Amino acid sequence: MKIKRHSAAFAVLAAGALVLAGCGSDQNAPAGGGNPALDGLQVQCGTKPVSAEGSSAQKNAMDVFARDYGLKCQGQQVNYTKSGSGKGVAAFTAGQIDFGGSDSALSEEKGEVAKAAERCKGNPAWNLPMVFGPVAISYNLPGVSDLTLNAEVIAKIYQGQIKKWDDPAIKALNPNAQLPAKDIVPFFRSDESGTTENFQKYLATATHGAWTGKGKQFQGGPGIGQGRDGSDQVAQSVKSTEGSITYVEWSFPKNLGLGIAKIDSGAGPVELTTANVGKAIETAEISGKGNDLRVNLDSIYGNKSAGVYPIVLNTYEIVCSKGYDAETAKAVKAFLTVAANANPQELEKAGYVSLPEAFKSKVLTAVNAIS
Repeated sequence: MKIKRHSAAFAVLAAGALVLAGCGSDQNAPAGGGNPALDGLQVQCGTKPVSAEGSSAQKNAMDVFARDYGLKCQGQQVNYTKSGSGKGVAAFTAGQIDFGGSDSALSEEKGEVAKAAERCKGNPAWNLPMVFGPVAISYNLPGVSDLTLNAEVIAKIYQGQIKKWDDPAIKALNPNAQLPAKDIVPFFRSDESGTTENFQKYLATATHGAWTGKGKQFQGGPGIGQGRDGSDQVAQSVKSTEGSITYVEWSFPKNLGLGIAKIDSGAGPVELTTANVGKAIETAEISGKGNDLRVNLDSIYGNKSAGVYPIVLNTYEIVCSKGYDAETAKAVKAFLTVAANANPQELEKAGYVSLPEAFKSKVLTAVNAIS
């Protein structure tokens, strides 16, 4: 792993209101318990609850963070609302929460950077990646347990150009599969979603511009598909609808036992596994400056190498560099310190992988600088 001044290559995959048990005020709180990484970890726990909102993609990771947080510190709560990345950014810039969760960094073009700086009392906000994970192309097609798709076919499904599962383009990728003459029922995120933004970036890059949609709002073909609010809702809709398909973070179809398509970028079908996503993450770079650790994933989306799973996102915790009151700063720093040291095995079970050590040190440097 190479760490440069403003970029870092990753050699491994880092992969409603939710009230989470959390941190108390005892600096000498109990040791890590089920997470050896917390043993000996120095954390100054705050005296007030932490409030956060945003990405539903990281909800399952937040469960892991909160469990570890409760082991290290006692007596507080983390109030996390999984409302989607767009609402999380809006709530943060409005000063309604302590930090926002988003699957994409703050946008200067949309004025989010300026609004966040105003919320932070004239100080810049930082984008701190805490978890990385693949986006699965999940489907419900009885009798078909092994399915391969590519970016062109996925794009045409969501543009309304491919409407049946036995379409010649799908059959060409799956010559041995018994594909039914069944309508394809696409589901997409109806809320503003960082997952949608990353999925559309992947399609635009991998189809060489044939997909023109961009941003947090899904932009498929007119009248194509059905929108659902949040990752859990699109996943549940696929589970209950034969012939359906969606894009959703790996943890959701894993937990529901849904079909997950292999992706063929030109060098053969690639299964969604931790190892295959890890090969993609090797090309990711940190493009932000200083403690603003925004990640550039463009090189992943166009990667056609054998064995590389190319649909990946990372989720950010968006924080004020300065501008918090003393107790809020202490609580936010305590929670994020524990989150960066979360139990790797538990994260992997949930569909994520912990931060590489060299990169984790950069995240912790930023967390420690919050005031």
